[in-house]
This record gives sequence, structure tokens and C-alpha cells, in this order.
Amino acid sequence: MVTLTRRHLAVSPAPTSRRRGFTLIELAIVLFVVALLLGGMLLPLAGQQDIRNYGDTQKILVDARDALVGFAMANERLPCPATLASNGVESPPGGGACTNPYDGFLPAVTLGLSPVDAQGYRLDGWGGEAVHRLRYAISTAHSAAFSTQGGIKTATMTTLVTPPLSDLVICSTATGLSGEGTATPACAANATLAEDAVAVVYSLGKNAGTGGTSTDEKHNPNRLVAGDPDFVAADRAFVNAVQGPAFDDQMLWLSKSTLFNRMVAAGRL
Repeated sequence: MVTLTRRHLAVSPAPTSRRRGFTLIELAIVLFVVALLLGGMLLPLAGQQDIRNYGDTQKILVDARDALVGFAMANERLPCPATLASNGVESPPGGGACTNPYDGFLPAVTLGLSPVDAQGYRLDGWGGEAVHRLRYAISTAHSAAFSTQGGIKTATMTTLVTPPLSDLVICSTATGLSGEGTATPACAANATLAEDAVAVVYSLGKNAGTGGTSTDEKHNPNRLVAGDPDFVAADRAFVNAVQGPAFDDQMLWLSKSTLFNRMVAAGRL
């Protein structure tokens, strides 16, 4: 006869909820929820970074314009733009007839600006690549008076403000823009933002490396390489359209009135 002890009769207890692990379905649900939360966080972070870069670029442009005014007060002229080969130095050194007056770069080395990239060019807030170098154009009116030392005083302010004022033109749209590549470009009716600019400094924005598809976006910059399919002969018209998906360039310009006012106040005119 077999005797059953209490030990033999004992039955293992069923696993409690505290000891039971997650099922594959529960794990899948958790991972899905985490992925949704992370995705929702990453999109706002990307947007915040874009806003920060835009703001940084705007500040860099303001600093650049102030540096141009300071240079003019100290040297009685504005610097020439730098070229692809001048490593951040104005071309030619010392000013005069600029090598690339309408399609050059901000001469950060000549202006003493920092930080710059390894080649001496000032980058915008998007930074990190050569396509994000700040662009710069200067008026060549009256035998390059604005880039020649003492040229403004010699030409006289009265002469330099006499219409027609069409040396550097800023348009709100490239649609209807005429006279590209000539000495007298013209914006479409009611699209002129400035026609007395002596200098323009600008960034090609976030998509500088790929360019845009809109007419406004493709206008800036005047292409430096004639083999480029979008090449347009360097002209004196620039586009500063409304910011949006079709246009992200950022631009500031220096008017004759502002330049004259600062130079007179500094006793240079």
C-alpha cells in the first residue's frame, strides 16, 4: 500500500500576475506607443532648430551690415566682394574696380569678422558647408565710387542720389523682372523694395545646397559658373520674397541714405 504524504499531494501554485512576464503582444504595443511619442517629439525639435538657424542667420546678416558701415567710416569706401579664389579677402585688395561686384562673397577676412570657415568665408546660421557662405554685392555707380577710397566724396552725395536709382535693385518677386544682366534691371510694377542700395548681403537659406524650384528662389544668386544649367549673367537685381516653402533666402541691404548718414556723423563726408 502506497502512502501519500502531504508533500506528494502538494500542487505548484499558478503564477501570479506579479511573477508573470509581458506577452509579445504587450511588448509590441509598448514599443509602438514609444515610437509614436518619439516621432512626435522629433518633429517639433527639428522645427525649433530651423527657427534657431533662421534667427542666427538674421543676426549674422545684421552684424555683417554693421561691419560694412564701420569699414566705410574707417576707410572712406566699402570693401569689394571676395571671390571663390580670394579666401575671404576683398578682390582686388585695396578696393577700386571690384572683380565680382554682383556675384561675390562677404570679405570676412578684410572686415575682420569671425568665425569663418577654413577658407576665410563667413557662414550663415545653417553653416558647415561652402554653399552657406554669405553672399555680397556692391554698387559700381559713378566709376566704382563706393568701393574706391574717397570716391564718394569726389562724386559728391548730390550726384550719387540723383535719379534714376537703378544700380542695385531689390524686388519682392522675380516674376516680371526685366533687364537681367544689364545695367538697368527693373522689378515688375509694385514689386520694388529698394532701388538705391549700395550693398546687399544675403544667405541662400537652408536649401542652399539644392536650390529651390520657384522662380524667386532660383534667382539668387547670380550663378558663378557659366556651365550651370541655371546660369544667369551677373546682374544687379536681387529677390527678397516672402518666406515660405518656395523661398527661404534671407537678405539685408545698405541704402545710400544710411551710409551717408553714418559717414557724415563720423566726419568722413
